[in-house]
Amino acid sequence: MANVTVIGAQWGDEGKGKIVDWLAIKADVVVRFQGGHNAGHTLVVGDQTYKLSLLPSGIVRGTLSVIGNGVVFDPWHFRDEVAKLTGQGVDINPQNLQVAENAPLILPFHRDLDAMREEAAGAGKIGTTGRGIGPAYEDKVGRRSIRICDLAHLDDLEPQLDRICAHHDALRAGFGQPPIDRQRLLDDLWDIAAFVLPFAKPVWLTLNQAKKRGDRVLFEGAQGVLLDVDHGTYPFVTSSNTIAGTASGGSGLGPSSVGFVLGIVKAYTTRVGAGPFPTELEDATGQRLGERGHEFGTVTGRKRRCGWFDAVLVRQSAAVSGITGIALTKLDVLDGFETLKICTGYTIGDQTYDYLPPHAADQARAVPIYEEMPGWQETTAGARSWADLPAQAIKYVRRIEELIECPVALVSTSPEREDTILVRDPFAD
Repeated sequence: MANVTVIGAQWGDEGKGKIVDWLAIKADVVVRFQGGHNAGHTLVVGDQTYKLSLLPSGIVRGTLSVIGNGVVFDPWHFRDEVAKLTGQGVDINPQNLQVAENAPLILPFHRDLDAMREEAAGAGKIGTTGRGIGPAYEDKVGRRSIRICDLAHLDDLEPQLDRICAHHDALRAGFGQPPIDRQRLLDDLWDIAAFVLPFAKPVWLTLNQAKKRGDRVLFEGAQGVLLDVDHGTYPFVTSSNTIAGTASGGSGLGPSSVGFVLGIVKAYTTRVGAGPFPTELEDATGQRLGERGHEFGTVTGRKRRCGWFDAVLVRQSAAVSGITGIALTKLDVLDGFETLKICTGYTIGDQTYDYLPPHAADQARAVPIYEEMPGWQETTAGARSWADLPAQAIKYVRRIEELIECPVALVSTSPEREDTILVRDPFAD
């Protein structure tokens, strides 16, 4: 069995959706293992564009798709996303989509708390998507969660409601808000349960049976390593671990099954929301990258901040996630630049660093050390082999490999599914 784990190796938005979709044709199962509907994966198939937030990207191909226990699950968004994709002609049913019965629910008061905290934080805002992801993870760790399996036992929910309301009602009072309306919450849960429960399964069992059969499993990460709650630019991070090792705990399949770890990396760098960004370009070059790359968040619609490729951060991501190879995306966005820059280190005060220190103040003061390379004037858009690439584009890719100490496995040259150069087949390892 050759499994593949796909993760973002920057701050998310690297193009994971297309790569997962491209790999899904070789997979028997595609698994989401962390995050929630704060993910944004865009797939372009012919003249049809699919935008997914919660559902695994494999669902568009009809591959068995699994939402693991490491995901926080908004059941109302789930219903809406299924309806939207069904309207686009995607067949979704309990035979090709399973949801872990032990996944925690995102509930309306989680979204309320997310919004209230951000509004009250002032200069301390961290730029959440406001979808209740963080508060839902807090309740999971605090052993207060209502989980998918509870939807089948709503008559027995009172003790859990006591626990969760005791916590949230105190927080809501602090923000001048009324307590949770328990009856309305129960009514809402009764209403949504009938839609969700047919999809609820012991996915750990499904995946372990797939392992015994020798099936190929494709793990689909959300966000990126630089948003990992431990290894990212804290506190401007997400609320889950985004590194490859989470694929095991977030799915119920042992760590030996993670397989080939494919890190998705843009040929430049982007970030949505607040937080440090050493190579950010707040000039015409940054604007050009954003316009050519159509850099707007799939989930939030927010304009992405853009900058030069940061080899220091990607090397760090590759190390902490055990990345086997990278998929370099959006190479075509760099077409036509006279000169390209790659960050190879930082100066912070009078010290030089070959990694990004963990403290937010140091990260904010990091000044990039650049290496310059000539650009290329030919087009790389739509290239499907090395022979289609300009010589200088190949040199750029090879230099990135050297600096991040990790080989390139795939190169993506447009949003289209087939515009991909295969260097090393992850499923062949």
